[in-house]
Amino acid sequence: MNLAYIMTSERGATDRLLSALAEALADAGLRTAGIVQTNIECGDTELCDMDVRVLPDGQTIRISQSLGRQSRGCRLNPEALEQAVAHVQNSLIAKTTPDVLLVNKFGKHEADGRGMREVIAEALALDIPVISGVNRLNFDAFQEFAGGEAEAAPHEISELVAWVKKSKTHIE
Repeated sequence: MNLAYIMTSERGATDRLLSALAEALADAGLRTAGIVQTNIECGDTELCDMDVRVLPDGQTIRISQSLGRQSRGCRLNPEALEQAVAHVQNSLIAKTTPDVLLVNKFGKHEADGRGMREVIAEALALDIPVISGVNRLNFDAFQEFAGGEAEAAPHEISELVAWVKKSKTHIE
């Protein structure tokens, strides 16, 4: 199984790393699928707006919703996330198979069996390597999903590109 995860402690670091990786893979001529997240700081709150960029074409979808200043609930907009998931599923069955699937985060939705979970499984079944961000809260659910076979990914872009090339045997 070619499944790797990235876990960082600094807020937004995983998002920045996966976005930079997507650019480096494209520069190396590798085909990507998936979503990477960009966070847009809001001036009136400590929370940010969450957007995902669908790979490889770059459509941006806002996956957060404003629930008001006093809200404490999850700000994820599940309909927007499912829209992004549908775009990614379509890219897996396109004429040209991607060389890697990048997933911004195996989060609560994935831990609960939704979100990008089926897309990750489909990519692995198609022998497409997967790199996913994961946070500490959902790490156990991720490991259970992966059957304990996921490996920690390096945090250096050049090493991540090398992992993708090594994992996908048809890449020269």
